[in-house]
Amino acid sequence: MNVLVRAASLTHYLEVARSVGLDPLRMLADAELTPHVLKDPDLRIPVPRVNDLLERSAAASGVEAFGLRMAESRQLSNLGPVGMLIRDQPTLRESLAVLVRYQVLLNGAMSLRIEESAGVVVIREDVVAGEGAPVRQAIELGVGVMVRLMRQFLGAQWRPRRICFTHAAPKDLATHLRVFGPCVEFKHDFNGIVCTASDLDTVNPSGDPAMARYAQQLLDTALEAQNPSMSEEVRRTALLLLPSGRCSMEQVAMHLGLVCRTVQRRLAEEGTSFSDLVNELRVDLATRHVKNSDRPLTEVAALLGFSAPSGFSRWYQSQFECSPSQTRQAQARVH
Repeated sequence: MNVLVRAASLTHYLEVARSVGLDPLRMLADAELTPHVLKDPDLRIPVPRVNDLLERSAAASGVEAFGLRMAESRQLSNLGPVGMLIRDQPTLRESLAVLVRYQVLLNGAMSLRIEESAGVVVIREDVVAGEGAPVRQAIELGVGVMVRLMRQFLGAQWRPRRICFTHAAPKDLATHLRVFGPCVEFKHDFNGIVCTASDLDTVNPSGDPAMARYAQQLLDTALEAQNPSMSEEVRRTALLLLPSGRCSMEQVAMHLGLVCRTVQRRLAEEGTSFSDLVNELRVDLATRHVKNSDRPLTEVAALLGFSAPSGFSRWYQSQFECSPSQTRQAQARVH
């Protein structure tokens, strides 16, 4: 899966790497990236290499909040033309809608979805990594950048109701508490932000409609040229719907604004199917949560969209030729 991300995703990598005692150029080379990626923010680079760089850097430095430290100083300008359009929207709600629409131009692996009910908003984020690769740093970076974006509208002291991560808490919570405040939670069933609907209706007094129209023309042209595949669109949407147990063809098609027949036809033209894509996602997530975490297997089953642990166990056995508990036992022997 050749998914790309703007090199701007590595903004502040150099400074953070040096601050924790790493040689950034050596780390880039180990991840098969050139130093040029730190100088050209619009360069498109492979997502797996960026994720690998962040995970290697966190492991080598012993700083579990490495990605989050990179997010601390991010500005809207780091998002390029998308940041320009976000900046000039009349409300935060419309700014987030812009981010959802043009997310693929920033990071083809990032999934973003906004849900609202009874005055509460949930902003879900996740990363399609592939092959069960760890994504902790990329997710914390993404959520940290989102909080920074929201504070551009709501003020530097704004705090969400909750910040949620599916992974376990780090040994040192200092960076998380500094960035998010005490509302951060771990081992949750999704990654993202919970806030009030009134936060999203905050008016942007400095929005410039003329500049927004200009930026949107640029982005629509870029989006048309990008032309994300139906497989990519379905994969990003399904990733966020799986834990809710509502990851059906009908639900995914509805979120994409299409009828089921259209989604099926376009997937067939790309040589795949809805069930194949969902299965690939489940394999990725199973590897992430069974092999690389200590989350209870009943919770892992729910995260993968299974209504009962027994269904998850049967599926896991068919994919990996062993049970989830046997995988855990093998991992424990290795470590």
